[in-house]
Amino acid sequence: MQVKDNVFAITGGGQGLGRAMALDLAASGAKLALIDLSEAKLNETAEACREAGGEARGYVCNVTEESSVESTFLQIKRDFGELNGLINNAGLMRDGMLIKVKDGELVDKMSQQQWQSVIDVNLTGTFLCGREAASIMATQPQTKEKGGVIINISSVSRAGNMGQTNYSSTKAGVATMVVSWAGELARHGIRVGGIAPGVIATDMTAQMKPEAVERMLKAVPLRRLGEQSELAHSARYIIENDFFTGRILEIDGGIRI
Repeated sequence: MQVKDNVFAITGGGQGLGRAMALDLAASGAKLALIDLSEAKLNETAEACREAGGEARGYVCNVTEESSVESTFLQIKRDFGELNGLINNAGLMRDGMLIKVKDGELVDKMSQQQWQSVIDVNLTGTFLCGREAASIMATQPQTKEKGGVIINISSVSRAGNMGQTNYSSTKAGVATMVVSWAGELARHGIRVGGIAPGVIATDMTAQMKPEAVERMLKAVPLRRLGEQSELAHSARYIIENDFFTGRILEIDGGIRI
């Protein structure tokens, strides 16, 4: 499927990796529906997308609320007339150990709120947005130039990682959604893929202490952080390759957790 003139919704599109993917697609002439909680960041990224050569609008939406997601995707369809792709990128991290024991005494444990908040954004949000996007794409005309594609952003942590019971569980879940949805939606001309990033250079990693970054890099055979542009390139590959579906791209520099 071509990028130019097609409409792509990106959750978490106002900042970070969502912004990077939006700018990459905008440079190829895409129309972007950017979804985020911050109106200020949405406005800034939408303007940057327009300057890059695309068309963009921002939509303030809480992806954990069904009514908010439903109304947002209806508005996207009204504004653009169609929807050709979705990148399920919105995510939340609330890391912590399952339990903490000191001198034989339980001193802390992961709270249900710490668990539930990550489940709500990463898993339920992905489900709701994927469902609404698929509902639009499956009921509009499909051509080779204007097909349908959904990309879920998973993580190398989907295999399980210490201190990330909640996060790893959700990233495993969105990866299995890729396989389930690919099988279900192929009949409607909708492909589904996933990306499992390793450690990508972001504003967060830029603020980390050098020794902390060095510890992370020891687990990466390529001995460097991934670039946001490399993740964006992976998303564009899935969009443009019409034979790609039901699989996860691992963009992790060879890291194994």
